[in-house]
Amino acid sequence: SEEDRYVFTAEWYDPNAALQRRYQLLYYPKDGSVEMYDVKSHRVFLRRTKYDMLHKEDFYVGNKINVFSRQLHLVDYGDQYTARKIGSKKEKTLAMIKPDAVSKLGSIIEAVIDSGFTITKAKMVSLSRDLINFMTSGPIVAMEIIGDDAVSAWRKLLGPTNCTVARSESPQSVRARFGTDGTKNAAHGSDSNASAARPERIFDASIHTNKLELEFFFPSSGGRGPKNTARYTQCACCIIKPHAVAEGLTGKIINHILDAGFEISALQMFTMEKANAEEFYEVYKGVVAEYTEMVVELCSGPCIAMEIQATDAPKSFREFCGPADPEIARHLRPRTLRAQFGKNKVKNAVHCTDLPEDAVLEVRLCISKT
Repeated sequence: SEEDRYVFTAEWYDPNAALQRRYQLLYYPKDGSVEMYDVKSHRVFLRRTKYDMLHKEDFYVGNKINVFSRQLHLVDYGDQYTARKIGSKKEKTLAMIKPDAVSKLGSIIEAVIDSGFTITKAKMVSLSRDLINFMTSGPIVAMEIIGDDAVSAWRKLLGPTNCTVARSESPQSVRARFGTDGTKNAAHGSDSNASAARPERIFDASIHTNKLELEFFFPSSGGRGPKNTARYTQCACCIIKPHAVAEGLTGKIINHILDAGFEISALQMFTMEKANAEEFYEVYKGVVAEYTEMVVELCSGPCIAMEIQATDAPKSFREFCGPADPEIARHLRPRTLRAQFGKNKVKNAVHCTDLPEDAVLEVRLCISKT
């Protein structure tokens, strides 16, 4: 019955045929199973199969999901029931962490996730001087978040603009917990879901527009957004793996990194294609028995790449991450990232640069130059 299944139109780029293939994808939340039909040939592509790596929260238009190593882009709802049930209240909005609160990035991300939002895009950028001075005083972190009535829900979580008022009226809000005053108030949220305004006035409070702001930071046309903050020197690369992102561990992991004295100088959320994952892990091919499983995990969903700065960053951060096997890490070095957040040698929470000469290359592969 339609009550226990959702239908989407999904696209997959077939690199061998250089074709964009379209499927009807059905998801059954009762048992977590999926099935697929090839739209062009009108034939079954995947019979109904239980697939534990997907959850109801993964299914919304615009998301990219992996089904048996195929990265599918959900481009539309497949029927009115699905659109009404899933899409009617879902909104995307911009959540921007201001320069004064970037040092509290992990805790703010935890608040976002704990409030039921899904972070779908994120990157650390620097803004040019044609915007207001405070917003250019340091890096900011822009995030696209999705949820029911996201525009109003995010602004409610932010709290009043003035942090003193926020601490009195909404003590659990982001601005009450992490802001300082009316300007250094930790974070920004769009005022409306409107779609038109002048880009040079994007931070004018009287004309905040959600769609414009999202386009400014995350251009749908593939154009250039604000410049990222990567330095590409004396660094290490850290990737929070897809399983850890899906488990809601991003904020906790970032908190541990910052509390240990490391600097996060750049950040970007993305979903890695299989070919890129194979290239990224090529150094482990034929060396590590789990190579194939590592590739599958790395491209199984969104991950978060970060450029880490510290004295002798590759060595010190690798030690902080701990042994690749979390079980060994828990016995020998229980305070390391993998000991605390890893599950096994493949799902071990984070990747970190192993060889110093690979650090800049890894950061360049994961964090775009624009």
